[in-house]
Amino acid sequence: MLDAYTTLRLGGPAGELIEAASAEEIVAALRKVDAAGPAHDDAVTSAFVLAGGSNVVVADSGFPGTVVLVRNRGYSVRREGERAVVRVEAGQPWDDLVAATVAEGLTGLECLSGIPGSAGATPIQNVGAYGQEVAETITAVRVYDRRTGDTVVMSPDECRFGYRASVFKHNDRFVVLSVDFSLAVSTRSMPIRYAELARRLGVAPGDRVESGRVREAVLALRAGKGMVLDAADPDTYSVGSFFTNPVVTADGFAALRDRTGGVEPPAFPAGDGHVKVSAAWLIEHAGFARGYGDPAAGVGISTKHTLALTNRGTGTTSALLALAREIRAGVRDRFGVDLHPEPVLINCSLS
Repeated sequence: MLDAYTTLRLGGPAGELIEAASAEEIVAALRKVDAAGPAHDDAVTSAFVLAGGSNVVVADSGFPGTVVLVRNRGYSVRREGERAVVRVEAGQPWDDLVAATVAEGLTGLECLSGIPGSAGATPIQNVGAYGQEVAETITAVRVYDRRTGDTVVMSPDECRFGYRASVFKHNDRFVVLSVDFSLAVSTRSMPIRYAELARRLGVAPGDRVESGRVREAVLALRAGKGMVLDAADPDTYSVGSFFTNPVVTADGFAALRDRTGGVEPPAFPAGDGHVKVSAAWLIEHAGFARGYGDPAAGVGISTKHTLALTNRGTGTTSALLALAREIRAGVRDRFGVDLHPEPVLINCSLS
């Protein structure tokens, strides 16, 4: 059952399960599956690649094809003056890598501490938190191209990074094998951008502090929101933020303000005249408080963070998606804003 491999602890059986301990084994497994025909850019094919399972929602019926478990691990560091290139295998646990870079006096990933999942998943989502995104430090992504059968190295431009997006998301053509990060050789953090983190550290936005302090502060903030995995805490049986913060036009934001009754929703510039709005604020003010849900269904909003939809231990994927639809509809009815899921939905949908 795939529930054993996801942080939601949900998901039915796989048609076939292959554990790949190296990039070569990943490629071999996919070549075997694809022998009957090439993968398509916009279609779920007969293979599903699964690593940390922290950003996927798998159907109760599971996945009828082959699931390839990415288990290649390890990293190397090549120092080049004031910078260092860190090459990490796709299956390396992400937080282990962040901890190691901080310990080795390398800066650029410290605000991404505590995020579950694998290193290879980070470019897919363009993972970000507390003012940092992996796109800022990624210099290359080595992938297997299922359409051509080649292993290629893609530049950041070719990755087409966006807000929680990349060319890899919802695209089965490319499978990440390893990622290169360029980090500063320093024990001082990058400038602190996120106001909540700055307050926690007792510094002003833009200040730099010891990277170890930043890591500790981020871990504490995430733990307080149920965003650090804990087998004893059902609030962590989630995919983290279920919905992305919606990005709206200036006119769309003006229309939203007209519907808030004079209360200013938290928002941030998103470039090109667009505005990013807090999805958590929209959900809360649409009437969905922390802990909301049906105990009988075994799912609910986290008691610690409005954006996390959780399996309380007896839930199903169907019940989780029903809750997500209810929240999405409530926000749309109240504010006229559409929420979009952040995780990848496997063999299921919100439609």
